[in-house]
Amino acid sequence: MKPTANIADLRLRAQRRLPRAIFDFVDGGAQDETTLRANRDEFHRIALAPRVLRDVSQRDQSTTLLGETLASPLIIAPTGMAGLVRRNGETMLARAAAEADIGYCLSMMSACTIEDVKHASHRPFWFQLYLLRNRAINLALMERAWAVGCRTLVLTVDTKQQGLRERDLRNGFTVPPRITLRNALDVVRRPRWLADVAFGPRITFANLAGQMIGADDIVSVARLAAEQYDATSSFDAIDWCKQHWAGAVAIKGILTANDARLAVERGADALIVSNHGGRQLDGTPASVAALPAVVDAVEGRAQVVLDSGIRRGGDVLKALALGARACMTGRPFLYGLAADGEAGVREAIAILRSEIDLGLVLMGVDQVQALDRSALAWA
Repeated sequence: MKPTANIADLRLRAQRRLPRAIFDFVDGGAQDETTLRANRDEFHRIALAPRVLRDVSQRDQSTTLLGETLASPLIIAPTGMAGLVRRNGETMLARAAAEADIGYCLSMMSACTIEDVKHASHRPFWFQLYLLRNRAINLALMERAWAVGCRTLVLTVDTKQQGLRERDLRNGFTVPPRITLRNALDVVRRPRWLADVAFGPRITFANLAGQMIGADDIVSVARLAAEQYDATSSFDAIDWCKQHWAGAVAIKGILTANDARLAVERGADALIVSNHGGRQLDGTPASVAALPAVVDAVEGRAQVVLDSGIRRGGDVLKALALGARACMTGRPFLYGLAADGEAGVREAIAILRSEIDLGLVLMGVDQVQALDRSALAWA
């Protein structure tokens, strides 16, 4: 096997291991995938402006975020159903993040329970929530998350309905995956995934199954959860979260300065500038393109995190220079998870941290917190 040099190499390894429908579920975006591509293209239009003859013999890439210290400005994003990539995928992601002393955010739609993840990780993690019409479900989940030590609630606000992901439609993707005549050959060629995921115990949305939503099988839970998305929710949702959650509340899915100001006025502690990795509304700006206006709008009243499009340590440096405190990303770590389980997640973290460190050296900067817009140019 060729050595893994970067996240793109991990992606290729993931593609070889996963059935096409599962890989495309991880890798794909909405409709024409214009936003998915823009998330990468926009980073390529931003250039780094190195300074020379600076002492960079000692580098520090630690940062503070919502009262926590991270060894590197990285947060593993909430990704639903990581268990389709590897059984117990969320516990592997959380354990690798804790070992590296970086952030981890558990999705409400995970295949492992909140309690399972707490058992696997010695570090507190964040919990992500979709606001449902039946707020009692949200309250029960929030109480469980608080009980295991979660102190940051991430409210995702760009998903009143799921985006149209056409790769999934073309592949006939279902949850759980079905083996049909159409995909049988592709699946049989991935025996390790087949043995790990398809033939193991039944996978479901573990946090919602059972009495929580009145169903156990994954198809019924998925259908009932989708019916619960609240199309009527407004900025009052932030007030509701602040009323029922004693910790920090981060709002994920902000892309405009006006929405940023409104969220901060309602008490948001952090904003996550995100287009959901290009998986919701196609045609939106790249997250990094929206970042400067959001940072300027909040004027330091809330901390800002950049999500979507991160594939290189240099991307992280660019986002920090534009005013983000840290970067959240999902696909690089899912590629690692698919490629080699928990070891692959650790490998993805190590790649990004190494690239961040190299970037600091070559830019003539000794700590990530010293980055500002003077470190950038536009190509």
